[in-house]
Amino acid sequence: MQIIVHGGAGSQPDEPEPRQAVLDDAAEAGAAESDPVDAVEAAVNVLEASDRFNAGYGGAVQSDGRVRTDAGLMTSDRETGAVASMDGVRDAISAARVVLEETPHIFVSGEHAVDLAAEFGVETDVDLLTPEKRESYEDEDPPEAGPKAHLDWLEERFGGHDTVGAVAFEDGKFAAATSTGGRSWALAGRVGDVPQVGSGFYCTPAGGASATGAGEDIAKVTLSQRAVDKLEAGADAQTAAEDAIAEFDELTGSSAGVIVCDEEGTGAAFNSDGMQTSTATR
Repeated sequence: MQIIVHGGAGSQPDEPEPRQAVLDDAAEAGAAESDPVDAVEAAVNVLEASDRFNAGYGGAVQSDGRVRTDAGLMTSDRETGAVASMDGVRDAISAARVVLEETPHIFVSGEHAVDLAAEFGVETDVDLLTPEKRESYEDEDPPEAGPKAHLDWLEERFGGHDTVGAVAFEDGKFAAATSTGGRSWALAGRVGDVPQVGSGFYCTPAGGASATGAGEDIAKVTLSQRAVDKLEAGADAQTAAEDAIAEFDELTGSSAGVIVCDEEGTGAAFNSDGMQTSTATR
């Protein structure tokens, strides 16, 4: 088993060492598994449970004061599951796995995704707001009116980007997973790149990728598929990651990061101020 995980591309964290320790724990949890899907789920679950990352507990707050989670999961035989806009679901990647394994669909959203997750044992009705996030939201004096008022309010606030992800390889099989709470102060119900196949995550027999960063721009250039396409063209994992980010930068002028895994190893690249990663093998 080999696995690489990321904790999001964005600004430099205030406390990088504790975040790195959680990332290392996530990578080790994934490497202890014997199947790539189990590995990426285990790794991402560790990150979703930590308020040091924008996924699960402590995720970004939307304009109505709620944290909604999105996630996507794909295997090298192109089996796919994704979920979006889930209120109260911390382990979003586990809900995405339910879609992959238990339904004929690839994407389920909103309250229906929450209901589906609950039916298959994923915990729901979780309070994802940390005390700090709740206080920060209240300090911003959010409007009590509808979406138009929210759009005016978030015009000067929407931004930031961060997410978590993992890519694993074992015995000829890959899996790629990404999970997020979205972007801060987004319009309630906003969904970015993370649960979109080819944008936030992608996987083929050549390898897998997980992206992080400015979600709207990542989706416009399908960053994860771009990286895996380079694997299929013969690039190694590090070169694929670097070339995909270089193209993303040229096309969008925005910031992002991507992790990549192939049979020979892993790679990571970003054009933001920072992106912490961790790798593990068993």
